[in-house]
Amino acid sequence: MLAAVPTSESTPPRQRRMAHLDMDAFYASVELLRYPQLKGLPVVIGGGRRREDDMLGRLRATHPEHEWSEHNLHEIPLNFFPRISGYTGRGVITTATYAARQFGVGSAMGVMKAAKLCPDAILLPVDFDQYRHYSQRFKAIITDIAPLMENRGVDEVYIDFTNVPGGQREGGRVLARLIQKSIFDDTGLTCSVGVAPNKLLAKMASEFNKPNGISIVQAEDLETLIWPLPCRKINGIGPKAEAKLATHGIHTIGELAQRDRLWLMQHFGKSYGAWLHDAAHGKDDRPIETASEPVSISRETTFEQDLHAVRDREALSAIFTRLSEQVAADLQRKGYVGKAIGIKLRYDNFQSVTRDQTLTTHTADARTIREAAGQCLKRVDLTRRLRLLGVRVGSLISENAWLAQQKSSVTQEEQPSLWTSAKAE
Repeated sequence: MLAAVPTSESTPPRQRRMAHLDMDAFYASVELLRYPQLKGLPVVIGGGRRREDDMLGRLRATHPEHEWSEHNLHEIPLNFFPRISGYTGRGVITTATYAARQFGVGSAMGVMKAAKLCPDAILLPVDFDQYRHYSQRFKAIITDIAPLMENRGVDEVYIDFTNVPGGQREGGRVLARLIQKSIFDDTGLTCSVGVAPNKLLAKMASEFNKPNGISIVQAEDLETLIWPLPCRKINGIGPKAEAKLATHGIHTIGELAQRDRLWLMQHFGKSYGAWLHDAAHGKDDRPIETASEPVSISRETTFEQDLHAVRDREALSAIFTRLSEQVAADLQRKGYVGKAIGIKLRYDNFQSVTRDQTLTTHTADARTIREAAGQCLKRVDLTRRLRLLGVRVGSLISENAWLAQQKSSVTQEEQPSLWTSAKAE
């Protein structure tokens, strides 16, 4: 299962050490930096985006006797913050503090449902600009210490500890402690780190000791630490696979490991069955990927109340246009173009549908995306009320690659603008 890293004969071989670092309740923790008076209280993030100066505006109207600014938000009285009790709308919780999680409140839960579980929880809107700012800060700290880092989202990364000073000491604990402390000293945020022989086990280990914990898994710990866990703890086993495994009496990773490789391939498919066998035995040779290309870029929104395509046509049209413009802006900012334009709808009964259309040329033009997505709308049922609408652009290539393709077929003078509407051409 383990492969030693080649070294000279004069030094002992280094064991492969991979870490998974997960920020603790990241969005909520960032908000607590802004509002430290909420520490220890049940707080949920979600329900809508933060509007610039919305909080300050309400503060100044409610407490005009006080000078309010971004510098004294810590002085806001607790009774000023809104509670989720009585909330009505389609808002979804992005994350929650650990105090709120004790009541069963969690990510992706509807705010109305959370209000029944913890009515006194404080509701704060999301502030993605702030979260991205802190995400960039903690990742810069990591790469200063351990350069081989794989970005897995706004709040988690994989790190190769193998050849980093301290990465072998105490199984990687010394280096994990240094990274933890460096992030906290710079940002005030905590994280949990799992270190193991590979990414698969490191991901599981990072959940062992949350929040602000460090967990070390060695090859010899497989039977004692990993096998007693439910199969769902393996990243890559979802609800459907878990249910199918249960029909065969397989509930834990250890029980999965006892099944024959060929039997798993016969019942779960050649590729997935082989992967299940390897995962249950802690095998994972994936390297750290320091760069990756996005498959698609999308934007979607859940409505505060269900909308009807006919009766709410004007509102839906404005939202549809805004989503298309946001996707186009994302593409242009990141330097990509795409030609697979798609939509996503979710009806009031929670059924979701998607439709796609492939253009003849790549684009990042908002009008082109809007028109192609509109064509997709004609292929879905619009007689039912909607709770979610999304726009997606796939089949992405980089701007540079697209320009290179154009140069091979047209002269520089004839070359179309990158953002030219495909339909205009």
